[in-house]
Amino acid sequence: MDTFGRVARDLRVSLTDRCNLRCEYCMPPEGFDWLPTAEVLSDAEVVRLVTVAVEHLGIREVRFTGGEPLLRKGLEDIVAATTALRTDTGEVPETSLTTNGLGLERRAAGLAAAGLHRVNISLDSLDRETYATLVRRDRLPDVLAGIDASEAAGLTPVKINSVLMRGLNDAEAPDLLAFALRRGFELRFIEQMPLGPPEMWKRGEMVTAGEILATLRRRFTLTPHDPGERGAAPAERWTVEPTEDTPGGTVGVIASVTQPFCGACDRTRLTADGQVRTCLFSRTETDLRGLVRSGASDAEIAETWRVAMWGKKAGHGIDDPGFLQPQRPMSAIGG
Repeated sequence: MDTFGRVARDLRVSLTDRCNLRCEYCMPPEGFDWLPTAEVLSDAEVVRLVTVAVEHLGIREVRFTGGEPLLRKGLEDIVAATTALRTDTGEVPETSLTTNGLGLERRAAGLAAAGLHRVNISLDSLDRETYATLVRRDRLPDVLAGIDASEAAGLTPVKINSVLMRGLNDAEAPDLLAFALRRGFELRFIEQMPLGPPEMWKRGEMVTAGEILATLRRRFTLTPHDPGERGAAPAERWTVEPTEDTPGGTVGVIASVTQPFCGACDRTRLTADGQVRTCLFSRTETDLRGLVRSGASDAEIAETWRVAMWGKKAGHGIDDPGFLQPQRPMSAIGG
């Protein structure tokens, strides 16, 4: 719990800061200087910290992220260890994965067998050339194959994450939604956040939630869900009425910048090198890796984690005049 009464039930765990794409909104073409292997938590250390979170701190949902978590060779073992745990309600932690989809075709069945419940897959364009421009790699067919494999493996509901960039793929919003509706997926548009190279984010150039919805409404009829149903979910959701060529469904928009949802945030974050972050935009971290490697008990680790979360700020402060972008990029923090 923090001083504003929010209780963290959702743990985001970054398994690596490395990625095999170079998305324009996330990193420069040459990538970043990756963490040395010795600084990254081992599989056993990840499992131990997840266990502390679930068994001592009341975590009920675990999302594995990156970088690109499929680059982690021990991912299936980490997932299996997580789904062997039981929450304070006696249930298996809801365990999911956020991925760019590269390599998912080969691993979806194994991840499902390990107990993974579902996947969130990044897909910013259905046009191969536009996709290659956005991520600086010609890999759209591989992503689509990963989506197919996830559905076949039962990693459902498959959720698709899309970031729209002005002048690049913003006109594709209706086509992306039609694709998701026809496949029975839930699409979530995410406002571009200041978590990549500083020169890549300018608020005035960002495609806002309002603009996204206006574009969608030119082709679809949207009805907002009851705000009371949202809870701590980051996406505001709309029911999409069926058309002549698409079934109905649901679409979400994560408006972290223009309509922040900090007051209901229930997340705590663990970086690949074992640092607790109370917010994506936090400029401070609390070291758990040092505690683990120095022989601290689970109770000591849990108490340090509690103290870190107690100091969580009311909001991310993007609108504050003194806002500073985090020192770490998204790939190093974990989504």
